[in-house]
Amino acid sequence: MDKHRCGWCVGDNLYETYHDQEWGVPVKDDKTLFEFLILETFQAGLSWVTVLRKRENFRKAFDQFDYNKIAHYDQTKIDSLLKDPGIIRNKLKVYATVSNAKAFMEVQKEFGSFSKYIWGFVDHKPIKNARKNYKDAPATTELSDTLSKDLKKRGFKFVGSTVIYAHMQATGMVNDHEVNCFRYNEV
Repeated sequence: MDKHRCGWCVGDNLYETYHDQEWGVPVKDDKTLFEFLILETFQAGLSWVTVLRKRENFRKAFDQFDYNKIAHYDQTKIDSLLKDPGIIRNKLKVYATVSNAKAFMEVQKEFGSFSKYIWGFVDHKPIKNARKNYKDAPATTELSDTLSKDLKKRGFKFVGSTVIYAHMQATGMVNDHEVNCFRYNEV
């Protein structure tokens, strides 16, 4: 018998694997949180599957999302990224990745880890929603608005409320799996 999955991922093997193994699983590791944050910023205005298909290329191009290295990228490295056909070559998003790495490390200095900072917005435990249909999930919430504003105040770019709510869903800060999805109670 097939497992019931959230409707947004059905029919695409890459989406289904991502849904089954990663989406909505609480992430507390700074490196993984940074990876998701950067991927979400590149996704802005595009479909998530577009980013997922290029994820390995992003990992290679951005030094496995090592924010310490990214924060020190020089113009030569940035120019090479802008010529890399394996990633989304948006000049503003590439520059934002470098400045976001710097802002990320500033948050780590202030809070001890980015995880402590971002999970503090949900009292360090996932919000478990009860969506019957994935289409019922909002694009933004009051909480994603608040978090987005705080990130922007700290110098982050491409972190609008929609990007941040998607990040919260992906990293398990909110559980937006459909209630009849097999992953709903697993995450």
